[in-house]
Amino acid sequence: MGRRPRKRDHYHVYVVELADQVWNSARFHQANPDWQLGKPFVYVGMTGLDPDLRFDRHKAGIKANAFVRDHGLRLLPQLYERYNPLSYDAARTLEVELAIALRRAGYGVWQA
Repeated sequence: MGRRPRKRDHYHVYVVELADQVWNSARFHQANPDWQLGKPFVYVGMTGLDPDLRFDRHKAGIKANAFVRDHGLRLLPQLYERYNPLSYDAARTLEVELAIALRRAGYGVWQA
């Protein structure tokens, strides 16, 4: 049985699948020298909003990461929903840990 969320636990980590064209970006390519062919490209972020709303805002250009705005395809809840909701500090930590774990698994990762 998981822990019960506290009232202040309203932060979320989220993962967005990015289109293959993101690999054409030199910045993305340089950040992922160990990307494994066949593994997805993803963006890992955290938010105080519902991840669906945050994704919509990225796509609309509101406080958007350019890779998500230009190449974001869909959320990948199977990679993050079991962790949410979180406190702010826990979400900040998990955002980094999840990005590292996905990169080690061969994903191409961009993290805010």
